[in-house]
Amino acid sequence: MAVETTTLTGLEPRSFWGHFEALTRIPRPSRHEEPVIEHVRAWAAEHGFELHQDAGRNLVIRVPATPGRESAPVVSLQGHLDMVCEREPSSPNDPAEGRIALVRDGDWLKADGTTLGADDGVAIAAMMALAEDASLPHGPLELLMTVAEEVGLEGANAFDGSLVEGRVLVNLDSEEDGKLTVGCAGSTDTWVRVEASRDAPVADAVALAVTVSGGLGGHSGMNIEYGRSNAIKVLGRALREAHATVPFRLVSLDGGKSRNAIPRDAAAVVSVDGAREADLRAAIETAAATIRDAFSKTDSGIDVTVDAAESTSDPWTDAATTMLLDAIALVPTGPLAMSPDFDGLVETSTSLGEAMTDGDRLTLHSLSRSSNDSALPEVIAALDAVARLAGGELEVKHNYGGWRPDLDSPALAALHASYEGLFDEEPIVTAVHAGLETAVIGDKVPGLDMISFGPQIEAPHSPDERVSIPTVERFWRLLVAFVDELSKPGKDT
Repeated sequence: MAVETTTLTGLEPRSFWGHFEALTRIPRPSRHEEPVIEHVRAWAAEHGFELHQDAGRNLVIRVPATPGRESAPVVSLQGHLDMVCEREPSSPNDPAEGRIALVRDGDWLKADGTTLGADDGVAIAAMMALAEDASLPHGPLELLMTVAEEVGLEGANAFDGSLVEGRVLVNLDSEEDGKLTVGCAGSTDTWVRVEASRDAPVADAVALAVTVSGGLGGHSGMNIEYGRSNAIKVLGRALREAHATVPFRLVSLDGGKSRNAIPRDAAAVVSVDGAREADLRAAIETAAATIRDAFSKTDSGIDVTVDAAESTSDPWTDAATTMLLDAIALVPTGPLAMSPDFDGLVETSTSLGEAMTDGDRLTLHSLSRSSNDSALPEVIAALDAVARLAGGELEVKHNYGGWRPDLDSPALAALHASYEGLFDEEPIVTAVHAGLETAVIGDKVPGLDMISFGPQIEAPHSPDERVSIPTVERFWRLLVAFVDELSKPGKDT
């Protein structure tokens, strides 16, 4: 496929960039991938490739081996068709409508005012370019193209594992050049729900809004080890410490905007005797000063403010307020165990992502992760204990298991050798404390030997997304060399 715009003129591999550019003109938001599915279907028909689609709308395209490699093991290449469609409010472009304007910025490719879709258009373009080039040696390939990855790995969770014939799965959704990924965390969502009694406020009570803001936040998997503040926990701590010296009653407590992000903001409304308002303000500031000092090296921008508020709801009772603040204090958050395989990598963590007040109920939503499935039951038990002690209930939703690193993997050995042969340097072998589709697919197809790699992609999911052009060429060369290595006569992975 030819590159049509001057933006990509001269870039290699030419076929890869042609397919990538075509994808920028096709709407492919999560759960609405039909246009890109039809694009791939037409491409497969043009080249005579067998295509299967499962009930979850995922695609599997079978690509015959090049001459002389027919007896090689089947290798599965995998990536996702959907992309995060974010745009600046002032931008005339919109990925959800297939309008991505490409911009070259030195060695980087980005989009004008929108997400670029390199996550995971890079994988789809690479698979298509490789499959149609008869000059590149490879054994039988199957191209696994999933949908709705960006909304909780929905496509992978619905994937029909019986369609997979290969025993090696190569995921092309990593975003760091020079790193070979061999593991990721599984995850479980939990909701601690506590209903408690309310009563009319005392005479002359005033309502105050206590707000926490200014934290760095970040991804609750990739950034959990940095020691950043959790706004819900900060708010709970400030209120609990103040409550020990100045009685008040809680009216509401809410915080966080996403299950998989460290909360940056949280707010509560409290009811206090008007005669003690100044004392409560002082007590909260004293607590806030201690908290700011605790995070002075890792999250120095934390701010706790107290303002007058209006309350239309009765506050929770004295006993209920104590119990709810205790529950927030008991909910664990942060790293819980480090990886035994990789220095500095978190193996198990949990993050209190959302707090929600609804009538008499307070809900605390956590996302717990681990690459060691056997570690998560202890985390869930702690959250269950919080619910029990508070007289509430726990809801648990297991999302997918972890992909536990196998450092003796034959695929890793082959990829490592290909990398060294091409670049004359050692790759970094690592894992990520976040979710990859390999974890889900590997659970559906036991015994898969799995690996993941990709070019350098920065700021995915935002209009600042960009991909490093030189690392795309490195990624392409590594992919070509790897499928060649896996299919050489006598090679058995």
